[in-house]
Amino acid sequence: MAFQNNSGDIILDVVLTDEGRRRLAQGNNSFSVVKFALGDDEINYGLFDLAQTTALQDLSILQTPVLEAFTNNGSSMKSKLLSLTNQNLLYLPVLKLNTVPGDSRQTADSNYVVCVDKRTFDDSDLGTTNAIGYSTAGVRDGFMYGLDTDSLGGYIRIDAGIDSTDVTEIDESLIETQFMVEIDDRLGQIISKDGKAFPGFVSRDDDFIATYIFTKQPGDAFVRTPSQENPNDASTPVNGPIASTFEFKIRSSQDLRVSNFLFTRIGGTKNYTNAGGTNSSTKFIDSIVRVTGMTTGYAVDIPVRFAKI
Repeated sequence: MAFQNNSGDIILDVVLTDEGRRRLAQGNNSFSVVKFALGDDEINYGLFDLAQTTALQDLSILQTPVLEAFTNNGSSMKSKLLSLTNQNLLYLPVLKLNTVPGDSRQTADSNYVVCVDKRTFDDSDLGTTNAIGYSTAGVRDGFMYGLDTDSLGGYIRIDAGIDSTDVTEIDESLIETQFMVEIDDRLGQIISKDGKAFPGFVSRDDDFIATYIFTKQPGDAFVRTPSQENPNDASTPVNGPIASTFEFKIRSSQDLRVSNFLFTRIGGTKNYTNAGGTNSSTKFIDSIVRVTGMTTGYAVDIPVRFAKI
């Protein structure tokens, strides 16, 4: 990863992604650019200087170094630009990780821990206390059971809304009814909050990043569109009306459950306090799960750790 020098002329730096190179190599006319996206991840709009003359107010922004083009599509454009027909909007919706409700809280390390098997999450049925998902007070904050089918352990919740008390209602055209989730398929898959719905991914790239698309349906287990009335401020980090919420949890992959290969190759070890109050040496792999609102393109990166005793 590097920056392009943007102190002079505007630079156009173009590379093919891994998928683009694969299609071009096939030589069967499958390589055809039909869509593109623009982003402004590097830009700090706070650099706009009203104290300067008109010609110089945006100079610092225009001269901000820009990231070079990435061949890895998973590393680029977290903040995508979009076109809006309504030119009178003062605020746009945001996505925020909601860690307020008890079961959607994060750990003290500000991440979520997926216990890949029952021995790691809760081994009380074996008469031992080495598991790290429970304490004497119950399920630990931020810990999920990677094989859950009975609403055990925590889950992840995303709220989509206007983060301002100046707005009481969200424009209908900006309500998020569809979410995209990207996750390393070697590590886990996306399932419903109760652990009973397994939607499956729609695509997986050469970097093992699986893409899931969730669209609001009647009685949907993932996406809800509550009333836009302002909820209790204590129940959400969004300081204004919420138009939709997205809830899910992560199921651990079979490879992590039956093998330590990936833990050895891309992971590490850490001591976690176990149910007995002592330490359990735990193998872990850190990863990122990205959730994107398909209407606004707003994305949230969620730190997730996969753990195994």
